[in-house]
Amino acid sequence: MRLGAEAIIALLGLAAAATSVVMVPGIRGVLGAGLALLMLAIAVIDARRFIIPNRLNAAAFALALVDAALAEPQAISEAIVFACMRGALLALLFLGLRILYARLRDREGIGLGDVKLAAVAGAWLGWLMIPIAVEIAAFVALSIYLLRNLVRKRPLRTTGLLPFGLFLAPAIWLCWLLQTTLLTPFWL
Repeated sequence: MRLGAEAIIALLGLAAAATSVVMVPGIRGVLGAGLALLMLAIAVIDARRFIIPNRLNAAAFALALVDAALAEPQAISEAIVFACMRGALLALLFLGLRILYARLRDREGIGLGDVKLAAVAGAWLGWLMIPIAVEIAAFVALSIYLLRNLVRKRPLRTTGLLPFGLFLAPAIWLCWLLQTTLLTPFWL
C-alpha cells in the first residue's frame, strides 16, 4: 500500500504534535503541538503556492505569547514583552534583508510572509535558538535546491525560486522542541 502526499503530511503532523505533547508535558506541550501543526500547514502552503497566510502567522504568534506567559508565570508581562521584542527584531532584520536584496538585484527575494514568519520565530525562540533555526532553514533549503538540480541535471541559477517558509517553519518547531527539552534545564 502506497501512501499519498496528504497521508504523509497528516502522519508528519500527528508525529510532531505527539512528540510535542510527550516531550513537553502539560499545556506547553499542547501549545507546542499547535505550533507543530501550524508550521506544517505553513510549510505545505508555501511549498505549493509560495505564500504564507497571514492568519497562520498570526495564530502562531498568538500561541507564542501564551507560551511565553506560561514559561515565566512569575513575570508574565516581561516574558510577553521580550517575546514581542525578539519577534519584532527578527522581523525587522528580515525586512531589511528583503529591502536590500530588492535594491541590489531589482527583484523580490524574500516575501512579506517570510518576514512575518521571522516574527513568529523570534516570539517562540530564545536568543540562542533564533540563529540556529535560520541556519538550519537556509542550509536545508540550499542543500535541497542543489541536490534537486544535480539529480535533474539542471544548471544552478541565481534566479531560482525557493519557498523559504517551507524550511523555516519546521526549523522553528524543531528549535522550540530543542530549546524546551534540552536547554531549559540548564537555564534554571
